[in-house]
Amino acid sequence: MLETMRRHGITLAIFAAITTGLTAVVNSLTKSTIAEQAALQHKSLLDQVVPPALYDNDMQNECYLISADALGNKLPHRLYLARKNGQPVAAALESTAPDGYSGAIQLLVGANFSGKVLGVRVTEHHETPGLGDKIETRISDWIKVFSGKTVKSDNNRHWAVRKDGGEFDQFTGATITPRAVVNSVKWTTLYLQTVPEHLSSLEPCGEKS
Repeated sequence: MLETMRRHGITLAIFAAITTGLTAVVNSLTKSTIAEQAALQHKSLLDQVVPPALYDNDMQNECYLISADALGNKLPHRLYLARKNGQPVAAALESTAPDGYSGAIQLLVGANFSGKVLGVRVTEHHETPGLGDKIETRISDWIKVFSGKTVKSDNNRHWAVRKDGGEFDQFTGATITPRAVVNSVKWTTLYLQTVPEHLSSLEPCGEKS
């Protein structure tokens, strides 16, 4: 009996060692491919909020950490700078709409430094399917309405949903979600207008990311 149990134990140990080894080999072989795919997807996302024709640098590698109340919380948010012929022309900035219906909504906002929104995408949310999830491009084109809009000041009345007297549509049965996104895009775009003046003091992402 003991001999049988010993044999089974050795067999299981060998099997576990082989499985662990195979897993390590597969992980090693696919790690670079996964990283490349993630980088390509991130590049595609950046190009959706800052058109590639506007810049000629590698935005992904010019990343800075920003902490500001205008971005929804005190956590560091990543800013990706776009340059043309060496000059800063626009940026894509992570932002948080903290007051979504089902919690915080994570955004990526692209804008130039004159207050013109170039593009907005939602990167994470927990809004109600069939109602608040219309902020996703796979559900509707609502989020694309921001492109080309300009934020002139923090009291611009147009930057609100129609129910609050603004120009942006709310969703049927769901006003809280679009209101949160509109406000976040407005404040993020306003903040981006201040970036050039303190660009030299920004902290590169690599130091903490």
